Amino acid sequence: MQVSADHIIVCDDEAPIRKMLKDHLGECGYKVDEAENASVLNSLLGASEPSLIILDVRMPGVDGLETLREIRKGSNVPVMMLTAAGEIVDKVLGLELGADDYLVKPVDLRELQARVKAAIRRGKVPQGDSHQGSKNEGDIDFGGCRLDTGTAKLYDRQGEPIPITAMEYRLLCVFAENRGRVLSRDQLLEQAHDRGWEPFDRSIDLRISRLRRKIETDPSKPSVIRTVHGLGYVYG
Repeated sequence: MQVSADHIIVCDDEAPIRKMLKDHLGECGYKVDEAENASVLNSLLGASEPSLIILDVRMPGVDGLETLREIRKGSNVPVMMLTAAGEIVDKVLGLELGADDYLVKPVDLRELQARVKAAIRRGKVPQGDSHQGSKNEGDIDFGGCRLDTGTAKLYDRQGEPIPITAMEYRLLCVFAENRGRVLSRDQLLEQAHDRGWEPFDRSIDLRISRLRRKIETDPSKPSVIRTVHGLGYVYG
C-alpha cells in the first residue's frame, strides 16, 4: 500500500456507501473521515481542511448542493459530487456552484481512484499570501483582473483576491498559454482536466460561465474569454 498524507472526507447519508468509499480509499493510502450530514462535515472542516471532499447531492435536510454553496463562501477545497445516474440537473447546479468533479452512483471503484487522484492533484496549486495585491513578474492580465501564477491567486481590478477553484485556475492557465488561439471544448477538457472527454459535455461551458462572472466587466457580453460559435473559446 502506498502511504499518502492526503485527507479525504466522505459525506453521504448512506452508511454502506460511506464504508465502501472509506475502506477502498483507505486501502489506497488516504486518510478518510466520514460525515453522515452537513453538520458533521462542518465540524470536521472546523478542525482542518482536507485535500478533497466527496459530497453526496441527495441528502435529507441540508442537501449536498446547499452544503457546497456554503463551503464555497470560505474555501476552495476540491469537492467531488456524488450524483445519481442521469441526474444532469444535479451536475449542472454542482458545477455552477463550484464543484471540481462529479461521480455517478453506483460508484466504479477504479474510476473513483483515478478521479480522486486527479482532483487532489489539481488542488495542489501553490499557495501564497491571499492579501498580496502588488503586481509581480509573470502575472497575467484577464481584462483588468490579474492572475498571479506564482501563488495561483486571482485579483480583481482593485487588487482584492477573487476566490477560484483549482479547476478554474488551470483553465485560466490554459487560456494564457494559448492566447489568441481558438480552443475547442475537447482541448480545454483535455488540457485542464487531466483526463479524456466525458459524456457531460456542458461541463466546460459551465466552468467558463462561472469564470466570466468573476473576470468580465459584463459577463453577458464577454470580451476577455470570447465564444467562437461552432468552434470553442478564445482568450485575447
